[in-house]
Amino acid sequence: MYRSGNPALNASTFQKSSYPDKPWWEAGKTPVQNLGMTIEGVAEKGAVTFLLFITSGMTIWGLGLTGQPEIAITLFFGGFALNAVFSIILFISWFTSAFQSLFANPLFVLSYAASQGLLIGGMTYALEHFGGYQGITIQAFLITGMIFGAMLGIYRTGLINVNHNFRIALYSAVFGIMMVYLFSFLLALFGVSVPLIHGSGTVGILFSLVVIALGAMMLASDFDFIEKGVENGAPKELEWRAVFGLMVTLIWIYMEVLRLLMKLQQRR
Repeated sequence: MYRSGNPALNASTFQKSSYPDKPWWEAGKTPVQNLGMTIEGVAEKGAVTFLLFITSGMTIWGLGLTGQPEIAITLFFGGFALNAVFSIILFISWFTSAFQSLFANPLFVLSYAASQGLLIGGMTYALEHFGGYQGITIQAFLITGMIFGAMLGIYRTGLINVNHNFRIALYSAVFGIMMVYLFSFLLALFGVSVPLIHGSGTVGILFSLVVIALGAMMLASDFDFIEKGVENGAPKELEWRAVFGLMVTLIWIYMEVLRLLMKLQQRR
């Protein structure tokens, strides 16, 4: 019933029967009353998670700007290695439920946020200081924030009807994009670059815009998914899973906006 294109928010996420009264990482602790998932709880946990993401990213920048590039590089590669593991877990989660319980684990969610901050912080620092893309980081951050705010407003006004068919179409489109990414990665291992879509030409820019639009639609689906979870009394620990799903979507949008801005600067 509650389908989402986000691998962290799949069809069984808000089914209470899929979860024990106490998650496995809290086994042995004193029982507490489960008050159920709330919008406020998601917002509070989301604020903590995104603050950690930004802090870890700014750490890389701070180390680079204060003349400690060795430490910054070490942290960057640590984030890269962790991100590779998380990417494999997310990819597998598209097809199986083997890792679904991890997405509601606060340690897992916060580790993901920290590793993404280190990875993206290192990438953006290199782009700005060695790639010649001055100002691209803050531009991508602001555009991503505006997309989030706009989609939240559009969703709350009911302009987008997030129904079953909407989710199926969105899931199919996002899955197709993921396959394009995977195909491009495999070809890159053999020194082959997919033409047009990764270039700064018209096709490349249109491709980026389509991907960003899909990411924005994913936000609407995630908002609806969280709202349905609250309405149906989802377990309290799933607030972390909701935050994880939103973070996956927002980071995807940010990276696509970053690529679009790079393509636009290459055209100048």
